Amino acid sequence: MELPQRVLVVGMARSGTAAADALEAQGVEVVRVDRKLGNDGDLSLLESVGLVVKSPGVPGENPLVVAARGRAVPVWSEVELGYRLLDEPVLLGITGTNGKTTTSELLGAIFRAAGRDVVVAGNVGSPLTAARRADWVVCELSSFQLEDIHELGCRVAVLLNLEPDHLDRHGAFDAYRDAKLRIFERADLAVVPRGLGLPGIEFAADDPLPAEPRIPGAHNRENAAAATAAARAAGVDDEAIAEGLRTFPGVPHRLEPVRELRGVRYVNDSKATNTAAARRGAAAFDAPLHLILGGSLKGEDFGAFARDVAPRVRRAYLVGQAADELARALDAAGVPYERSGDLAGAVQAAAAAAERGEVVLLSPACASYDQFENFERRGEEFRRLVENLS
Repeated sequence: MELPQRVLVVGMARSGTAAADALEAQGVEVVRVDRKLGNDGDLSLLESVGLVVKSPGVPGENPLVVAARGRAVPVWSEVELGYRLLDEPVLLGITGTNGKTTTSELLGAIFRAAGRDVVVAGNVGSPLTAARRADWVVCELSSFQLEDIHELGCRVAVLLNLEPDHLDRHGAFDAYRDAKLRIFERADLAVVPRGLGLPGIEFAADDPLPAEPRIPGAHNRENAAAATAAARAAGVDDEAIAEGLRTFPGVPHRLEPVRELRGVRYVNDSKATNTAAARRGAAAFDAPLHLILGGSLKGEDFGAFARDVAPRVRRAYLVGQAADELARALDAAGVPYERSGDLAGAVQAAAAAAERGEVVLLSPACASYDQFENFERRGEEFRRLVENLS
């Protein structure tokens, strides 16, 4: 593909750094911009720039992005650049509010069981701009990544579910939904939840499957049904699908068992960064829960969530910025709680209170950015704290 001589990349986290590196490997002059570099408001950097590549964490209101659009400079997401650099790969795209990473990795396992040459990339694993060439690319696509696609098209496009999330960024559910549904633009085949009223191949949690999934939870059976429908649409036989379902162990920070100590199970579900995911996490257990909640706010209302989890929760432990809003919702739902302040305090308090046969679950229903770099760091810290319990 032909690229401009000078490209500005906004946001130097994982995806932006990969995009900048990929462009430089093509001989392009790259202007790297990031808030940490102190140059994200310097409009002079747009001089002679023929393209802006925007990392998913960078909002559309960023001054350089706004100025670029005003000057008719194209703005691409990192996945758009990756798609073009890979010469329009055969893409199996996965989006949805929850379950994207699990379903993407499960599909990778299914394709490998079928002997297919596959790479899993996008919002999970390797950024698309750093992905190797393969016969199939399973690509996790967030709403942030889909905002600025132009030519990216999927052979098979999957929508797992659609519930309010990232309202702090998108402003309203309609804008969030519209970003998600862009995955179907230029898609050959669509895989959609039954009952959502969208055209395509439908799936549901109660679908007959070639095998029962190894990963627990009703929500993961729904993920398995989506993966089965997508794999079949891509021409994978049921024998390989069954092998993938039976052997795939899940991914870190999604209902990840950490340890059992004195009959109490400790489970890391740090990826539950919204109420829908935390609701699913809580529903995966029949045992009484000591539920660690909180983090940075995303514009969600916690009222319905608190009422839904109340019958399962023996006690909640609140951390971070969202503690006040969570406390109000838990008070109204009659759920006992304490304010732990941070994760270390929550783990200690939960460990002291939990009894044999109960579960201490980190399923925060919030983002992590008030106290951690990302949900992975939060989950790793939970793991470390639990492993140090004696």
